Amino acid sequence: MKQEERTVIFDVELGIEAYCFKGIMQKFPNHFHEHYVIGFVEMGQRRLSCKNREYTINQGDIILFNPMDNHTCEQTDNKTLDYRCLNITPEIMRSLTREIFGKDYLPRFTAPVAYGSEQVALLIELHCLIMEERTDFEKEEIFYFLMKQLIEEYAEPMLEAEPEIIDVEIEKICSYLESHYGERISLDELAKLANKNKYSLLRTFTREKGITPYRYLETVRVNRAKKLLEQGMEPIEAGLQTGFSDQSHFTNFFKGLIGLTPGQYREIFNAEKNKGAK
Repeated sequence: MKQEERTVIFDVELGIEAYCFKGIMQKFPNHFHEHYVIGFVEMGQRRLSCKNREYTINQGDIILFNPMDNHTCEQTDNKTLDYRCLNITPEIMRSLTREIFGKDYLPRFTAPVAYGSEQVALLIELHCLIMEERTDFEKEEIFYFLMKQLIEEYAEPMLEAEPEIIDVEIEKICSYLESHYGERISLDELAKLANKNKYSLLRTFTREKGITPYRYLETVRVNRAKKLLEQGMEPIEAGLQTGFSDQSHFTNFFKGLIGLTPGQYREIFNAEKNKGAK
């Protein structure tokens, strides 16, 4: 088995993260991101579950996650995975649609997998340029052309999406978890807030969100910890501030979702700061 490689680069010019995982066997648990993810499998086959639907991903398929799309994935062929992706914040995505289409909106990808996409070659080229830390404007040129094609072919404006029936009590729980993630939260407390018994809350929340309340909370905590690590905070302090009282649990859960330890993730942004200081 070849040795694992996990590389992440933050591209300052584009304002996006680029991940490159080679030779990994990791199963990623049910979680979500607060950013868009555009990725592809370079080698290996992957089983994906996104919003309670199952997909099989092969070479040549593009993965398209919207912010808050819950998903889980694992290997299906008992072989290692080579995977690359771009992480794009909603702020960067909004600026892209404004520049490309002259409209101020956020796109929503209508399906998490684009099978045999013609855009995969362009995505590979862009990802390689970012990994090489190229600074000429060819990289930006490809980025704009790629995003125009992906949005035109696979997305629709979020504001024009079909309205969903919202469970007000469940949304209240989400807001509470997002505001109090650094505190100790009990299931009794959440059930009282939602005016449901504990089992009813668990069943309804999981059905509505596709993820359990506790998994939702821990995903929020990891996303908040990422922001603190990006600012240079030590991992032990970032874990404590985001509600992880056990450092090993924080490290294991962070790596389970992000693919890197908190220390490795922090080092990406420290390296960028050191470059800028020279």
